[in-house]
Amino acid sequence: MTPDTCSAWDPGNCEGTAECPPRCPRFVDKRGEPVLVEPYTPSRFEDLVSMYEGYPDAHRSMGLPPVGRDRIEDWLERLLERGFAIVAVHDGKVVGHATYAPRSSVEPQFIVFVDPAYHDRGIGSECCRHVIAYAADAGHEALVLDVDAENERACHVYRRMGFEAVAQDGGEIRMRLPFDEPIIETVRLPPAERPVSA
Repeated sequence: MTPDTCSAWDPGNCEGTAECPPRCPRFVDKRGEPVLVEPYTPSRFEDLVSMYEGYPDAHRSMGLPPVGRDRIEDWLERLLERGFAIVAVHDGKVVGHATYAPRSSVEPQFIVFVDPAYHDRGIGSECCRHVIAYAADAGHEALVLDVDAENERACHVYRRMGFEAVAQDGGEIRMRLPFDEPIIETVRLPPAERPVSA
């Protein structure tokens, strides 16, 4: 799907089909601009590396994303080999990335990053919803994540998604989203049937 096709899409009328993925890839952000959220493919590797190469230090958390092209590539290659990932694309540019790993775990670890130039547009939340939908569809029982306790913005987004704090070690909070929560069904609804915040 091209960005032009996505921009003509009216989510209010989309009822989905049996062939749809676990969550519709088309998304209209808070600015009214089209964003495509799709499973990662190797053709997006360079774009993904580029997003992380320019990632400002002020937005790094708990050592991630790593600094330097070689370290970024190594980190991404390990994640992509062991896990499942999606990318958010705006005007042909990767602006968001979310993943869970390892695929073999019943409760894989979840991470999400959005290019800071695209913060406050709902892209991070949409990436979260996609990973939740795909992980539930793949038969996982829950997702877990670690977040810096001082990162109130991220903690708020995760709580809104249904994650709950299950442990704290110093400045790091472990959060868990069991897949018996209502959001699991909500994230899979076609756009026309979704509540406003889903």
